[in-house]
Amino acid sequence: MDGFARIVGAQHCLTEAQDTAPYGEDWRGNLRATPDMVLRPASTEQVSAILREAAAQGLRVVPAGGRTGLAGGTVPIAGNTPSITISMERMNRIRVIDPVDMSITVDAGCIVENVGTAAAEADRLFPLNFGAQGSAHIGGVISTNAGGIRALRYGTVRDLVLGLEVVLPDGRVLDDLRRVRKDNTGYALRHLFIGAEGTLGLVTAATLKLYPPMRVRETAFVAVESPAQALRLLGRMQGCGADLVAFELCGQRTIALTIQNGHGFRAPVPLTTPWYCIIEIAAAHAAAGLRGIMEDNLAAALEAGECSDAMLAESEETRAMLWRMRESTPDCTKQAGPAIATDCAVPVSAVPLFLEQVHAMAAARWPEGHVMCIGHLGDGNIHISLQAPPGTARDAWVARAGGFDDAVAELAVAAGGSFSAEHGIGQSKVKSMAALKNPVALDVMRSLKAVLDPGWRMNPGKVLPGG
Repeated sequence: MDGFARIVGAQHCLTEAQDTAPYGEDWRGNLRATPDMVLRPASTEQVSAILREAAAQGLRVVPAGGRTGLAGGTVPIAGNTPSITISMERMNRIRVIDPVDMSITVDAGCIVENVGTAAAEADRLFPLNFGAQGSAHIGGVISTNAGGIRALRYGTVRDLVLGLEVVLPDGRVLDDLRRVRKDNTGYALRHLFIGAEGTLGLVTAATLKLYPPMRVRETAFVAVESPAQALRLLGRMQGCGADLVAFELCGQRTIALTIQNGHGFRAPVPLTTPWYCIIEIAAAHAAAGLRGIMEDNLAAALEAGECSDAMLAESEETRAMLWRMRESTPDCTKQAGPAIATDCAVPVSAVPLFLEQVHAMAAARWPEGHVMCIGHLGDGNIHISLQAPPGTARDAWVARAGGFDDAVAELAVAAGGSFSAEHGIGQSKVKSMAALKNPVALDVMRSLKAVLDPGWRMNPGKVLPGG
């Protein structure tokens, strides 16, 4: 411990159980394993020194960001000791904002929402947007290749990263913080670390893309009878003449529980249909006639039978309420009882049949459970959970319905999709990696791991089966 304390200072070298325990639990509370030590470096140089010392001692290393992940990626593997957790929370500087290059360079410990605020102060937009943005760190969302509500328009984190600074397992620093949009000088190394969850090295800084701000937005809450109907409405809105920024699909029970358990929410329309959509269009020019575009398209959709009711937000307060409601669904539904949650994506055209198959499978195997759905129809990423009947204990429901996520994953892959869309693999989806990932792809990934981390010390037990 003395060597690490000299690097970060004794006050940032945590060893007492009450101090380290918060770093050993996932957001859902399903996985727990207290780390032996938590280090809180303040610079890339300190991270480099820590990894050199860890390599010399043969210690396993687990990265920690805002700890909002849902796959156990920052939780140590129980019994897999000795290990240290490296938290990036003190590395939270905005290094450079360049409005001309449309880029921002930040430390890995910067909170996502703060990056967006800094960009807005420079009259630019950092588009990443999701419920945990007020706590999640940039390094964490890079490590899991997060997506969020606006991925339909701006892509996932992988599409937003121009360059990275990464400390490799042996302590060397890979400085690839580029701002250029075109670089044909060999392998794009940043893509090795995006989505790698700290298994190949620790991201310490990133250069990210910025965009022109959204000067005007229009948001609607729309009732639909089925995912197939929502898909037809999506097709209409993709050709509406404005930027389609978000198109969310929400099940009726999910919305109802969010309104019931949240604060300041109200039903935008009577909740009489099984499904609802939240749609947002935007433009960079304040004079763009978005309201007319939204009204015309929704009127045409109602006439064509693509929806059954619609509410167009009449104020910024209402628009903000709709998105707060959407972002609050994980917390609000969590209050209703334990659930087995999934994170899958299928081709957009396959979403209706996929959801039909999931509901049929759940009804046959777990008829007492409630299937909950919410997600990003525009990119095919639907978050599905199976909620326990009222009064069921968490451990009992995990024992009863623990196979639900595997069953949904199999259906998603059979539909040409992915068993992990934006939450990463962590430790909760390693079994799916072994069963469903292409074997050749796994071999290539293991080869890369063996070159960069021959001791398999970086975030062991995560992403790769047998790691």
